[in-house]
Formats: sequence, structure tokens, C-alpha cells
Amino acid sequence: MREVKPYTLYRHFKGSRALVITTAKHSETGEDLVIYCCMDNKGNTNHKDGIYARPLEMFLSEVDHEKYPNVKQKYRFEEITSEDL
Repeated sequence: MREVKPYTLYRHFKGSRALVITTAKHSETGEDLVIYCCMDNKGNTNHKDGIYARPLEMFLSEVDHEKYPNVKQKYRFEEITSEDL
């Protein structure tokens, strides 16, 4: 099972990098969230560089390959390993 690791870099399927800061719970719904810093956006995603919260389920989800047929990455966010640098 995939998990989110704080202080770990991830690559968004559109190319930006995200540094996971922590996970949190929504105060009203109890939904698990990922708090991360988006960087190296270069205009390729819907949001600018900055701090964001995203539902954990969405962060770990697979890319919709019907909507994005040319994307090679399997998941929306994938961990960047030392081999990727």
C-alpha cells in the first residue's frame, strides 16, 4: 500500500515537484489531508508555487489516463528517488 512520507519530494504528473510537509485531518469532516509545498510549477498545473492541502485519497490516486492519455506516470504524485535527481 502506498503511503505519504513527510519531508519527501514527489513529482506531480504534470511536472512540478511537491515537498510533503505533513498530513492533517480536516477539523470538520475528519478527512485525511496532505499538506505540501508546490514548486517548479512553470505554469504546467492549475495552481502556482505555494503551500496546498489536498485530500490524501486524491494525492495517492492514479492519473486519469483517459483525460491525460500522453502521461506516462501511473500516479498523480510519485516519490522522487535519488535515481531521479
